Amino acid sequence: MRLAVTGREGQVAASLVEAARGRDDVEVVAVGRPALDLARPDTVFAALEAARPDIVVSAAAYTAVDQAEDEKDLAFAVNATGAGKVAEAAARLGVPVIHLSTDYVFDGTKNGAYVETDPTAPLGVYGASKLAGEEAVAAANPRHLILRTAWVYSPFGRNFVKTMLRLAADRDEISVVADQWGNPTSALDIADAILHAAAKLRDDRNFAAFGVYHLAGEGDTNWSGFARHILDTSRAFGGPHASVRDIATADYPTKARRPQNSRLLTEKFASTFSEIPEWQRSAEAVVRRLLPG
Repeated sequence: MRLAVTGREGQVAASLVEAARGRDDVEVVAVGRPALDLARPDTVFAALEAARPDIVVSAAAYTAVDQAEDEKDLAFAVNATGAGKVAEAAARLGVPVIHLSTDYVFDGTKNGAYVETDPTAPLGVYGASKLAGEEAVAAANPRHLILRTAWVYSPFGRNFVKTMLRLAADRDEISVVADQWGNPTSALDIADAILHAAAKLRDDRNFAAFGVYHLAGEGDTNWSGFARHILDTSRAFGGPHASVRDIATADYPTKARRPQNSRLLTEKFASTFSEIPEWQRSAEAVVRRLLPG
């Protein structure tokens, strides 16, 4: 089985490449700029055709949440138009597409975790562009899995776990928002889940359960709870540590509004494909990898 994943420098792409390394049943080809540039739709089909995929994983995205408020056209070009072109290319090649989306398609006003059928109402440009991308993917390729995930971190790229470890090396105390709740999700777990889903699509030629799924770490917390777990794990293994001070969203103003509750229920994905590990265990594994020695 050969997977082509867009977004060569992204956390999910890097995690997929690592997950496939050393396996003889799956090959992952990361396709990125300049060969494939979602802001240049004319590059998409040729780049994916050259990769000769059995399944396309659409992971490339514009993810600068605050900057998107000032770059709406670019965010929509990449996250909506570009994503649709990837799904269209997969359809032309006769293969399914697995597309990564976000918890930010919700406004955060629900009491409890969101399920796939809950109404969407993004608060900012980033969430709106990703929702438009979901719609474009579904319209372009009926054989689609749209996987909404959240609070992604990994040993690769820039992410919250790396930021907390870096700040703890220089500070005794870190202020972290305590009134936004969600599911920390390891890109390593996302990669494993995608490989399980891809194998299901390969083995079940009549697979009919295409559509939207939530794929996120099992269990939830707020950002300050996530930070405490990162730093407690770091201290336990000889890494940097700092105390965490809870603050409100209002104390840390950002250009883009974030949902206060973007918890995702993942039972649909778990029952169809595979279970997702508890977020605490996955975070510990990534922290340990990032510590020296």
